[in-house]
Amino acid sequence: MAGRGRNRAAQRQQYQSSQAQMSRVSRAGVLAAYRDGVTVICELAAQFSDETWLAATPCAEWRAVDLAGHLRCVADDYHEYLDDAPASRLARLMAANAPADSLVRKLARQNAAELAALPDAPGPEHIMAFADSARSYGRRLPQSWDLIHHSYRDIDVTVGAMAGAACAEWHLHAWDLARSLGKDYRPADPGLVLAAWRGGMPQLWPELTGWDGDDPWHYLLTASSRDPGWPGC
Repeated sequence: MAGRGRNRAAQRQQYQSSQAQMSRVSRAGVLAAYRDGVTVICELAAQFSDETWLAATPCAEWRAVDLAGHLRCVADDYHEYLDDAPASRLARLMAANAPADSLVRKLARQNAAELAALPDAPGPEHIMAFADSARSYGRRLPQSWDLIHHSYRDIDVTVGAMAGAACAEWHLHAWDLARSLGKDYRPADPGLVLAAWRGGMPQLWPELTGWDGDDPWHYLLTASSRDPGWPGC
């Protein structure tokens, strides 16, 4: 028990350090990067054809059209989590204080179930629904920024911190789509995106180690279980 307490204290200290870094990232900066992530996903999606929507992506067994459907589901999930915060199904999952690898598996199962339940639709339809939902969510964020979204191991994650995680998710999935097209992508300010992601993901501390400070985008790709050398490029 003492060891567990020390681990949690170390985790809180590391997360507070990441929050201090986030405090230097302005709310306006995170919101702008969030909007940029949505925009670049739409721009990349416009480059797919009927054939390339069936192409593989860096996301395990998902084709590009599956990734578009996932984006649609996740954007709607963010609305649900905010509506029900701080007692949403995500908040209840996080409150169980499960290890990071267990949370990843549970969320992966949730993602798969939501995608399976989504009616078949072409990629552009999924992306249009995603964009509408994600932009609507972005407009809700400023008024709720400092409210508690959920907690994990005695660490409170605010709506603003969760917005940072969502911002990073859009940019990471933009990279997935770009790779599927045989292209590359990196956000305009990868350091901001990394800081935002770390601020919204306390469950990954202290697992997130090893960044040498050279390339925050490369680090974020690796930390989010992506292979920067995925052979779509």
